[in-house]
Amino acid sequence: MDVILKPKDSQKLYPTDILFQSIYWETVKRQLGWKTYAFDLDGAKSGRDLLVLAKSIGRNTVGLYVPQGPEFAPEPEDYGRFLESMSESLITQMQKDVAFIRYDLPWESSYAREIEKCQRYDYPDPRIREIRMNFGTRNWKLKKAPVDMTVAHSCIVDIEGDEAHVLSRMKPKTRYNIGLAHRKGVRVSAFSVEKLPIFYDLYRQTAQRNGFQMSEYRFFEALFSAHKEHQGNSEIFLLMATHGRDVLAGAIIVISQNGALFLHGASANIKRNYMGSYALHWKAIQCARAYNCRVYDMGAVSPVADPQFTFYGLYLFKSGFGGQIVHHSGTWDYPVDETAYLAFRNWETTCAEN
Repeated sequence: MDVILKPKDSQKLYPTDILFQSIYWETVKRQLGWKTYAFDLDGAKSGRDLLVLAKSIGRNTVGLYVPQGPEFAPEPEDYGRFLESMSESLITQMQKDVAFIRYDLPWESSYAREIEKCQRYDYPDPRIREIRMNFGTRNWKLKKAPVDMTVAHSCIVDIEGDEAHVLSRMKPKTRYNIGLAHRKGVRVSAFSVEKLPIFYDLYRQTAQRNGFQMSEYRFFEALFSAHKEHQGNSEIFLLMATHGRDVLAGAIIVISQNGALFLHGASANIKRNYMGSYALHWKAIQCARAYNCRVYDMGAVSPVADPQFTFYGLYLFKSGFGGQIVHHSGTWDYPVDETAYLAFRNWETTCAEN
């Protein structure tokens, strides 16, 4: 299996439903200090391309990152050979100081059917997964990354059809809570970037309450400044649910081609019985439908309905909107400089444990 990459202008990426492979995301990351590259897969006529990000990970050493790509997946039994061939082609195009290539794969997990059938999250040990991924490759280099860069399990809501049909696919409790929020006087509106500090304060509260690592404010600024360069190629919404003077919940929604993504969210500690988050996501769905989106990606959930998992609460909440749980392959590394890669992996593993 031969995958041939040819460099192209990163400002001429093809339209895509995957936000993280779009021109818009290239601009966001470039504004945040990443170097960006783009490549056609098997020639421009194939209509397939790839966004690659590069960042220093040490003295004279860089890591390459393919965010939610490649978009186009081979058959599951060919995953490893495809990635190996792509990696070798990419190495020939880049500078000599590459430590590794990291793929955050949007492809369906090879274990997805087993998870759905048994309703258990029972991935084998990473070493077993690596044997399966590397089967048929020449060099057996692919390694399961210690952390998944984006979500491994997400809730995808089909929003095609009229509003009544979309609502009918939701669970009764979700429909009731959307109506309850309306009856209590909760309002959801789109706000300009000038209101971003209000959202960020709510986001800070949410991070402190739930114990997750925050993104810096400049990341959120880049989301909106990049949109100014690419109006027409993407849309971004800052939505906030309010009751009187109180802000109950907020969300940043980004539309890329025919897909809408719930990128970041936050909720207040007050008036939680007003169901602001339900109203917020229903408004997000309405916005996405207005732009002819087919799906609304609600983001991370637990893989199955099991209280032992961190995102179990999100599973219960998001699945109520009628979405399908999609199991992705997660993040995989292709080491180039084994010594530099091992040092980075050890550092990353230590950070994850702390």
